[in-house]
Amino acid sequence: MEQALQLAREHDLDVVEVAPQARPPVVKLMDYGKFKYENAQKARETRRNQTNTVIKEMKLRPKIDQHDYDTKKGHVVRFLKAGDKVKITIMFRGREQSRPELGVNLLQRLAEDVAEFGYVESSPKLDGRNMLMVLGPTRKKTEARADVKAERDRRMAERQAGHDAERELEAELRAAHQAQPTPKKKRGPADNLDPDIDV
Repeated sequence: MEQALQLAREHDLDVVEVAPQARPPVVKLMDYGKFKYENAQKARETRRNQTNTVIKEMKLRPKIDQHDYDTKKGHVVRFLKAGDKVKITIMFRGREQSRPELGVNLLQRLAEDVAEFGYVESSPKLDGRNMLMVLGPTRKKTEARADVKAERDRRMAERQAGHDAERELEAELRAAHQAQPTPKKKRGPADNLDPDIDV
């Protein structure tokens, strides 16, 4: 142990106990601050690569109007495109509870309408006054993020190209305007008078 401490002092390193239960204890010479920093970097990188599954929820009624249905379907499609799971809840009230087939039909219709973007992860089941179904995305969240980033980059490039074209046009107009000679104005006797003096 004394040798390890002596070596650590000579090389300006730390003595780190790797296996304290071993006889004799196993130690390692290292820069402990650098070791902690590298471990923190690795942990941060693994957290960044981790995908968090978010479950969005959409609530419907069995007797939903067509326009409302289309609006809710649009939200579900947007969530699925973003790579999120969607929990569809149909809320029954009063006598509607005696007609669960309305909810099943509505959920099946929604699943068919969004089949391009998601699949049925858990089939419709009755839970008290509500009927639940979970839709999973067909694409992973990382793929969806990559597509969103590519689309954003494409729009930024188009916008930048538009700005560049506007600047070029302004420069051409400015150059054309400066190239034209400006005619000299003939001065008359009234131009020599002070404008603040009333005549």
